Amino acid sequence: MKKILVVGSLHYDIMVDAHHRPEKGETVIGTGCSYKFGGKGGNQAVSAAKSGVGVKFLGAVGTDDSGKFLLSVLQNNSVDTKFVEVIDGIASGMSVATMDAEGDYGAVVVSNANLRINPNQFDNDDIWADVGMLLLQNEVPELVNLNAAKEAKKRNITVCINAAPAKELSPALQACIDVLVVNGVEARDMSGITVDGLKTASEAALKLNQTFPVVVVTAGEHGVAFSESNGTCNSLPAEKVELVSTHGAGDCFMGMFCASMMNGCSLEESVSKANKAAAIHVSRKD
Repeated sequence: MKKILVVGSLHYDIMVDAHHRPEKGETVIGTGCSYKFGGKGGNQAVSAAKSGVGVKFLGAVGTDDSGKFLLSVLQNNSVDTKFVEVIDGIASGMSVATMDAEGDYGAVVVSNANLRINPNQFDNDDIWADVGMLLLQNEVPELVNLNAAKEAKKRNITVCINAAPAKELSPALQACIDVLVVNGVEARDMSGITVDGLKTASEAALKLNQTFPVVVVTAGEHGVAFSESNGTCNSLPAEKVELVSTHGAGDCFMGMFCASMMNGCSLEESVSKANKAAAIHVSRKD
C-alpha cells in the first residue's frame, strides 16, 4: 500500500490551563500545565499512522532535548523519520497554548528549526519511494511546500494541503493542489465568505472549488462541507459529543481523512470517518 509523505512542522508544546485567556496586559493564574508533542505536521502524521497507513515525515529539529522527544514520538508511532534533519546550533520548534475553561485555546508558535527545512532536496527519489499522497500545512516556509508539491505533481502523486494557519497561497502553489482542507476562518480568508454554519461552509467550499479540485471546509460545532469539481457539494452535521478540548481536533481530522482517502474510501466516506474521529478527539482529555 502507498504511504503518505508529510512535509511539515514539529513543535514541543507547552499547554497551560486557565479559567480564561489573558487580555492585553493581564496576568492570569493558571490551573495546570502539561508538555506535549505537537506541530500540525507532526500531529497529522501521527494521526494518519494511527489510522492505519504508512507515513513518512520530512522536517527538521534541533539537537536539543525537545528534538529528541519529537523524534521519539514519531518513531514510537511507526512514522518513518529518515528525512527529518537534525540541525546543530538551533532550537527545535515550540509553542505555548492557553486552554480556557470552555475548552477553547489560543497559541503562540516559535518555528525555530522548522524554518530551516531544506527546500532543495525534493528531487531525491528515496523521498518519494512508495508515496501516494503528499500532505502539507502552512507552518513551514512556502518554498518548501511549493518545491515538494511541484515534485509530487511530476510523479502523479496527490497533493493535499491543510491551509493552516491562514495565509495567502501563491498561484504557483495553488496550481499544484488537488485537495484543500480549511476551517471556517481559513475558508473565510480564502473565499471572502463568512462561515457561520453549514450553508455558508458549503458556499465557501463551492467558491474555493473554482480553484481547487476537491475542497473540505470544517465548521466546528456545525459540521463539515465538502465539494468536488463536478459542482456537487454535500455536508455532514457535527457529531453530538460533550466538548472537553478543541486542541488538535483539526490535525486528528486531517490524519483520518488522508488515511481514509489512501485506503480507497470515497470523499464522503473519508469526510465522515474524519468527522467522527475529530468528535471523539474533542470529547476526551489526554
